[in-house]
Amino acid sequence: MDKIRKKINWLIRLYVFALLLPFGVYIYSTLPEREPKIELVEIEEEPVIIDGIDVESGLIADTGYELVKTTCAACHSLELVTQNRATREGWEDIIRWMQETQKLWDLGESEVAILDYLGKNYAPKKAGRRKNLENIEWYEL
Repeated sequence: MDKIRKKINWLIRLYVFALLLPFGVYIYSTLPEREPKIELVEIEEEPVIIDGIDVESGLIADTGYELVKTTCAACHSLELVTQNRATREGWEDIIRWMQETQKLWDLGESEVAILDYLGKNYAPKKAGRRKNLENIEWYEL
């Protein structure tokens, strides 16, 4: 008897839902459309530079770094810039490779400033022989 009551209650609820659904759809369809209010707020924050490094990008803060930051970060992480070293000509070759194979756009007049920045700040480091080890506690094997 209890099972029959549960089934009847379930059928009544289903019937009421079926009766009210078209009414709800009609009400919803007659509501006026509202356009969402979207306000674009332009926030201009000063870059945070600590020890000559732009904290946000990791780039050396020097003339032209903002151009490099916006141009290069459009496609890839700026870590690809900061972890590499090349001469100005080497950076130009990298740019040509990206244009030929990675769909990098023509940089136009910006290319000179970008190459100047990269050639100056991310040139190969002149490294000599490593420093001698000091204060080493040797142990016997």
